[in-house]
This record gives sequence, structure tokens and C-alpha cells, in this order.
Amino acid sequence: MQAVHECLILAAGNGSRIMSASGGSPKPLVQLHGKSLLEHVILDAREAGIDRFVIVVGYGADAMRRWLVDQRLGGVSITLVENVHYHKDNGVSVLKARDELHNSFMLLMADHIFESRTARALLEQPLIPGEVILAVDPKIDEVFDLDDATKVRREGDRIVDIGKELTTYDAFDTGMFLCSPALFDVLESAKMKGNCSLSDGMRILGRAGRLRAFDIGDAAWQDVDTPEALIYAESIYHQHFCRTPTRFANV
Repeated sequence: MQAVHECLILAAGNGSRIMSASGGSPKPLVQLHGKSLLEHVILDAREAGIDRFVIVVGYGADAMRRWLVDQRLGGVSITLVENVHYHKDNGVSVLKARDELHNSFMLLMADHIFESRTARALLEQPLIPGEVILAVDPKIDEVFDLDDATKVRREGDRIVDIGKELTTYDAFDTGMFLCSPALFDVLESAKMKGNCSLSDGMRILGRAGRLRAFDIGDAAWQDVDTPEALIYAESIYHQHFCRTPTRFANV
């Protein structure tokens, strides 16, 4: 199995629900425990084995570029792709990166923090051509914001349905995917009037038996999408996400 070293990060949305905490800055630049959300995502993915990042920006793209110039991120390669249609669903942002990714890749959200061990374990999963693996959280009684969480329903190790409005579900979408490039064709097929969501593509894959679940077990993650979620993420940071000083000694 060829190791996966590339990662696509979606960072284009305007973050309207967290605007009161962001001061109008792009949501990926919101500070959590002294670092931007995006920096947390990059550093933990880097520790898991990623060395090339493609980041799709949109709202506040110039601010994102300025932020990147000032960063020291341990020698990783970063390519920015702009989505001027960032007001559309996130599947459009994925498609904007199509020309940059030709091999299997990890897909992450700029506002989802996670443990690097989870990303490392996901990268170690064998990926069948044409398949996508979604890291799911089965701890359905522990989610911070149930209404906002994307739910999944599994049959064995296959995801058969996904969406925020599911009434029957057994896990949550953590926003961490291991993808084959076939995802781009699936999202193109899901487009209606020039728009599609990532979940639209996942449902197509699920119906075809090509969407596999990876159970994260007791690992932690958090979608930081509102001021309340930001406060909650700060409250659990030391317990779940704190890096030891030596982990990034050369950054």
C-alpha cells in the first residue's frame, strides 16, 4: 500500500456563526489555546505523516495568505487554492482542488480539531481504489452540539446514510476522510445547478458500498463552529489535545 502524504484542508467558509468570536477574521484563524484552528490542524496532520497540504480558501483569502507568510510550519509544502464561490456548499471547495491532487489524500476541515493519533491511524488504513474512508465517532452520548453534528448510520463497516437530519444513526462524522481521487468524479456527478455538498458525495458512495467507516474509539475531536463550541474546546484542550513541548521542537 502506497503511503499517503498529501492532505486537502477546506478553509473557505465565512464562519458566520462564530463571527462574534472571530472579529470578522476567517474562521480558520480563530485562536484556540494560543494558535489558530488551522495551525492546530496542520501541525497534528503533519505529526501523523502529512508533508504536503492543499488548502482551499475563500472568505478572507488575502488574510489567509498573509497568515501563511508569517508561519513556521516545519518545512511542509502548502498550496493555496481559492474558491470565489465560497458561499456555496463545501463540495464545491473540494472540486476546486482537483488539479492539485492525483493520488490518495487525507481530507480535513479547518475548524475540526483532533488527536494526531487518530489521523495517523486513519492514514494506516488500506484504501481500495474508488473508496473513501470516514473516521466516525460512536460515542453518541458525548457530542457537544447534537443538532449541528453530522450523523452516520452503519451496516457493518459500511456507512449507508449520512446527514445532519438523520433520526436513526449510530455514530458521528468527525470531518476526517481518507480519499481516493475518485471522490472528485463522485462530487461532479452530485452537482445540481453548480452546487454540491461533501455529504451529497458521501451518500452516493454509501449507496454504492464504497464508503467505509473507521471507528475512532475513545479518541477526541471537536468541531469549532460557534463561540460556545470554542469555549468547550478550550475547556477540554489540556485533557485531549495538548502537545508536549518536544513534539514540535524543530518547528
